[in-house]
Amino acid sequence: MTAVQARINGQLGVRLEDGLVAALISFGSGLLILTVISAALPAGRRGFARLASGVRERRIPFWMLCGGAAGALTVATQGLAVGIIGVSLFTVGVVAGQTVSALVLDRAGYGPSGVVAVTPGRVLGGALALVAVAIALTGRTVEVPLWMLLLPFAAGVGIAWQQATNGRLRQRVGTPLTATLVNFIGGSLCLAVLAAVSIAVSGAPAALPTDPWLYLGGALGVAYIFLGAALVVHTGVLLLGLASVVGQLFASLALDAAWPAPAGPSLAASLTMIGVALASVVVAAVPWRRRRAR
Repeated sequence: MTAVQARINGQLGVRLEDGLVAALISFGSGLLILTVISAALPAGRRGFARLASGVRERRIPFWMLCGGAAGALTVATQGLAVGIIGVSLFTVGVVAGQTVSALVLDRAGYGPSGVVAVTPGRVLGGALALVAVAIALTGRTVEVPLWMLLLPFAAGVGIAWQQATNGRLRQRVGTPLTATLVNFIGGSLCLAVLAAVSIAVSGAPAALPTDPWLYLGGALGVAYIFLGAALVVHTGVLLLGLASVVGQLFASLALDAAWPAPAGPSLAASLTMIGVALASVVVAAVPWRRRRAR
């Protein structure tokens, strides 16, 4: 879902010639969907009531409400860069930031599952994920501005922090639905400010495209952020991130093969990095236990 959303938002950004406006459209549609669902479901109403009372009584600190800023950065990066560098290169940039950030967050005990030991498998898995990034970067056939490569890395750092923060908030409000709603409220506010600045500087984009599929990014974002908030309690930040990377890489390979981007990696580089990324997930997931001395 993340890879498909990246392609949709990237293409919307190309068609509008404004990645920030495209990101606002994506996040805003997701916020609308979540608002309707939260109001309709009893769990959503209960969760929002717990959220309101928790904020009012200061049991929910302000930083737990800020996960949407990282989501805004991710969607903005999709709108600004994916149309040029492709989904695969975007994904492996995210992998680098997400892997490094998740290792630190798990070791510090920031996630909802508390302190997660930095085992040899987790370190080696993270290192292999970075090798996959290096393969993707060397497989590029077209030079692109440095910021297009740095933004996905920053988005990956934010995604790991976002998953951990949303997981902590989900524990306080009792449902991932409300945690996801908070994420979209915060992200939409951030993107509204950025899009307003972009329009003030560069002018409003041309008429909105009429292809319906260009507006599905918000719905996909609702689904995967909801799942992330629900699963991170059981998996930890790093393993959730590495497992999601596998899905992103397979989907991005298919998308870039069917719809190549100007600065995307070659097919050989994409296949190699997917193999390395798969190995990183296996190595990180397999438990490493010391043998008992006889």
